[in-house]
Amino acid sequence: MATKPSIARIWRGRTRPDVADRYEQYLRAEGIPPLEKTALGVQLLREDRDEETWFTTISYWSDMQAMTAFTGGEPTKVHHLERDPELLIELPKRVEIHRILIDQQDLR
Repeated sequence: MATKPSIARIWRGRTRPDVADRYEQYLRAEGIPPLEKTALGVQLLREDRDEETWFTTISYWSDMQAMTAFTGGEPTKVHHLERDPELLIELPKRVEIHRILIDQQDLR
């Protein structure tokens, strides 16, 4: 039986629209692969607005210990990618850690 996630770690960042496509490619190449190797699952979301584009990465973890091991002992600390200062409007100061209370994914 597959392990079900009990923790979701949510990161949000925003770019200018003119660099959004470049940042998406960068996230896909540099930010997502380490999560794919370690987390139970990962989602990358994008919201294009008039003045800015928001990116949200959600990674799913079996428990706090698994997530804490991945983050080097500081689960709420933001680990910025090398080019984040160049591409993001501002560097996010925190990530959100949520307990998963309901996990219904039967998408019909």
